[in-house]
Amino acid sequence: MQALVQDYPLTVDSIFRRVERLFPDKTIVTGPPGAVTRTTYGEWAERVRRLGGLLDELGISADGRVGTFAWNSARHLELYFAAPSSGRILHTLNIRLFPEQLTYIANHAEDEVIFVDRSLLGLLWPLIDTMTTVQHVVVMDDSDAAVPDDPRIRNYEELLAAVAPVDFHVDDERRAAAMCYTSGTTGNPKGVVYSHRSTWLHSVAATTASCLSIREDDTVLPVVPMFHANAWGIAQAAPMAGANLVFPGRDMSPEAIGRLLQEEKVTVTAGVPTIWQGLLPLVDDLDLSSLRTLICGGSAVPAALSEAYREKTGKPILHAWGMTETHPLGSVSHVQSRDAGADDETLVAIRARQGTPMPGVELRIVETGSIDPLPWDDTATGELQVRGAWIAADYYKPDEGVELSTEDGWMRTGDVAAIDRYGSIRLVDRTKDLVKSGGEWISSVELENLLMGHPAVAEAAVIGVPHPKWDERPLACVVVKDGESVTAEELLDFLRPKVAKWWLPDAVEFIDEVPKTSVGKFSKKDLRGKFADYTFAD
Repeated sequence: MQALVQDYPLTVDSIFRRVERLFPDKTIVTGPPGAVTRTTYGEWAERVRRLGGLLDELGISADGRVGTFAWNSARHLELYFAAPSSGRILHTLNIRLFPEQLTYIANHAEDEVIFVDRSLLGLLWPLIDTMTTVQHVVVMDDSDAAVPDDPRIRNYEELLAAVAPVDFHVDDERRAAAMCYTSGTTGNPKGVVYSHRSTWLHSVAATTASCLSIREDDTVLPVVPMFHANAWGIAQAAPMAGANLVFPGRDMSPEAIGRLLQEEKVTVTAGVPTIWQGLLPLVDDLDLSSLRTLICGGSAVPAALSEAYREKTGKPILHAWGMTETHPLGSVSHVQSRDAGADDETLVAIRARQGTPMPGVELRIVETGSIDPLPWDDTATGELQVRGAWIAADYYKPDEGVELSTEDGWMRTGDVAAIDRYGSIRLVDRTKDLVKSGGEWISSVELENLLMGHPAVAEAAVIGVPHPKWDERPLACVVVKDGESVTAEELLDFLRPKVAKWWLPDAVEFIDEVPKTSVGKFSKKDLRGKFADYTFAD
């Protein structure tokens, strides 16, 4: 028997209409601190409708790719909604990629227009002639940086003022809405396309208590860039919930982030571990009493970092896991009711896990080359694979031989994990970052988290270095905090009671900084290149 319910398309324009009608009085703030701009969702919505008209005026095709090269701002949010609500496809370009990667991505996606912040035009403009499908460059004034005299460059505000608002109506929820490209991978960046349906469902899930619990009474500051993994879905989920939004703009310094958190009374914020490590020394001098949830993802969150925030603010970091390919949220590490009375040590370990899958996501672990699930006993480890309502099935125009999904429809994550009996994920490592020593695997992530628990260590990254006898052995690359000192032997002594003897790094190298990817993760690839010829002392 067929269910008698309406066939209501789950589309981005329906989220837009909800925001426009229900929350016109709620606010959007764009930094930097001391010079913020403020608008309401009502004013923003009128501009979004004009932007839809502008895309028509520019002659962008019905499913044309609308590129953005911008910081987190109210203007960027206008593009987040106008492009898909008008049937086009939002394509956020990562401002921190190498020039060759940006050219490849713009051409691979076939961007027809790029909207760029004026402060970033100097990075983009030298590449324009290599971007063969880009017909227009529209500059959004966020600074007084110089603008070249070229007819292809247009001014955002002037164009917006000259067009009329339009109506939005997207019928097909499976139509493409946005696309992002992965970073830090081998080979060319890989495109991931999100549908209207997947975006709508991901946004709803993000507002639930089992995920990020974004509510109408929240003020949300996404520090995670809007050019990275769809801003973790926050740029759609917060408006859907009716929450106020605060954007940092072009000033991403710890001082600026701290001031915005304090002055705008932010209740929910999100960023990668390096953001919260940078802010930590300033926390004692900030009033963060309004803060309800501090979300961290992008890479494993060191337990020491989470506990430092718990001690200083009373609120530990909320650990989330996901990928560009998972839209990106896949799981969140809430302490569940069954563990509420556990001792502090147990709670620290729970909060350091990647947590349980969001509603709409299923997971399994398998041995390489197999589709047979391994047991959920928190001991067996295998590749983490996922499937669900917003999980990518394949890459956009993938290179030959690149396959994202298994033969039975599960997405390969490349992460190695264990899962406990209740479905809580504990990542062991990325497949490519495991250290294989004497036929056994050593988790670089676990060693890094332990090392960063030492009071003198600011950052630590562990890589595998070729070894004539053991295949590989771990090398610890350590950054010492300013004003602190520690020796390699002291660090090894710190590790000895915590890991098996054969897990101990064979050497510790002190470095000035762990290299980062374009989205702030540790770049193991760069470290492996730096120490490619490294030999351990006898």
